Amino acid sequence: MSTAREQPIFSTRAHVFQIDPATKRNWIPAGKHALTVSYFYDATRNVYRIISIGGAKAIINSTVTPNMTFTKTSQKFGQWADSRANTVYGLGFASEQHLTQVPPSPLVSANGPGEEKLFRSQSADAPGPTERERLKKMLSEGSVGEVQWEAEFFALQDSNNKLAGALREANAAAAQWRQQLEAQRAEAERLRQRVAELEAQAASEVTPASEKEGPGQGQSLEQLEALVQTKDQEIQTLKSQTGGPREAPEAAEREETQQKVQDLETRNAELEHQLRATERSLEEARAERERARAEVGRAAQLLDVRLFELSELREGLARLAEAAP
Repeated sequence: MSTAREQPIFSTRAHVFQIDPATKRNWIPAGKHALTVSYFYDATRNVYRIISIGGAKAIINSTVTPNMTFTKTSQKFGQWADSRANTVYGLGFASEQHLTQVPPSPLVSANGPGEEKLFRSQSADAPGPTERERLKKMLSEGSVGEVQWEAEFFALQDSNNKLAGALREANAAAAQWRQQLEAQRAEAERLRQRVAELEAQAASEVTPASEKEGPGQGQSLEQLEALVQTKDQEIQTLKSQTGGPREAPEAAEREETQQKVQDLETRNAELEHQLRATERSLEEARAERERARAEVGRAAQLLDVRLFELSELREGLARLAEAAP
């Protein structure tokens, strides 16, 4: 199939059909989608040709003959018989306007005025009467209503495929939104639980640290300081008593006094250690309470952000549901 000497004069888009050779009534579509149908003219031989390529093969390769008739069976469908190819071709168009452009003006002018036979070529050989009768019979056996229905069907099928693709994309987007929504809900619930735990922890840490340290440490900081001062005074008093002149000191009394001093000094050291431990515990409790408050604040802010995102997700799903067909 060579088009070196042929020049394209017109192209259009249409659904291409061929008559079923077995039944001579039903149409066989050349494909699911519309194909490009082109008209060529060979000025050297003065021959017109109709060509349509589907994939790697020629679906239509029809040389126009003098008696070839293009019949408009509906507003969007036309057909003609090709005796050389021993078949009948049909073209279904998207609108009536596309059909009124077929065939182009060079082919129409070759037919002569007032005729329905639109295709003619001076160089082609006309078929004999028997062949013409057979082709007319093939055309007469075709169902106009069936042809129109099939053309409309394939046009609707194209539209349906596009809508199905759009619906699949919308469903995929909706599924993704649902997954994100579930993840946001789970995150929001986790944050609520964490906030509740931190609030409970902060409330429990408000109580004085001395109450959690058990018996012996229930005294307040002021009481411990007063007790330390009292013991210091007692130690100073005992030291002054043991250091002054006394008449006939007894060794046992002196030893007893010294032992009391040592006991008081030991007790004083323990109280000071207890005081420092209590102060450290109080500072740690205060620092932990501040950390808990800060964490509660951060968790509350994050919860607000998650709730805002959740609201946006709900609005997006609502808009997507309204836009879905």
